[in-house]
Amino acid sequence: MPSNSNSDDNLIAGLDLYVRRQASSWWRYTLEQVLFSLIGWVPTLVGIALRVVLYRLVMPIRGVSIFENGVRIRFANNVHLGSGVYIDQACYLHACPQGIWIGDNSFVMHGAILHVYNFRNLPHAFIRIGRDSLIGEYCILRGQGGISIGDRVYLAPQVQMLAVNHVFENPEIPIIEQGITCEGITVEDDVWIGAGAVITDGVTVGRGAVIAAGAVVTKDVPAHTVVGGIPARVIKEIDGVRSDASKQSRRY
Repeated sequence: MPSNSNSDDNLIAGLDLYVRRQASSWWRYTLEQVLFSLIGWVPTLVGIALRVVLYRLVMPIRGVSIFENGVRIRFANNVHLGSGVYIDQACYLHACPQGIWIGDNSFVMHGAILHVYNFRNLPHAFIRIGRDSLIGEYCILRGQGGISIGDRVYLAPQVQMLAVNHVFENPEIPIIEQGITCEGITVEDDVWIGAGAVITDGVTVGRGAVIAAGAVVTKDVPAHTVVGGIPARVIKEIDGVRSDASKQSRRY
């Protein structure tokens, strides 16, 4: 049977591993968890006002940013917020190691997950969102390879951006042992992504593009195009010229 000493060592090692995957130090973990436990659940304007003032103790926030109650945050010191940012209920922000950056007047809506968990020490793990953008309800952004989202980008509900992929070429080795690739995802300014679309690792979405609902995007999207389907392909170019039917419908 294992000795009590070995059991105690294993327990301490397990707790230390857990804490290092939740915060940058034991001291930071204690401070963040105490603060979130005290005021993270408080509803209404009272809770919002408390969080506006006190979350500055653990997060670099420029200006006034709003947190609804029930937001889960890990590595809070790596969450960088501009002025006028809104984080809705039930969102989850996990920000190690290079952090989550959200620009002025951007919204992260109910249940969205922004996740930069990086136990493999990947060099470009981050999520950066520009100004005046919106991350819709239940979107999932996994930033192990880096996700860069520009200004005025709108994500409808349940969009997924997955900046990581598993290697699976060798059938003799379990997939979990073959490693991963992380090339990153870039979404340029003024992009609209429809509900349920999936953006895979290594993709760049050009400025002014539109991605149809339910599309699975595995290749770069040219600027000012509409793409859709599985896998996504160009449906049309956006040239600023409306059809006669579209012009007619706008009169009524």
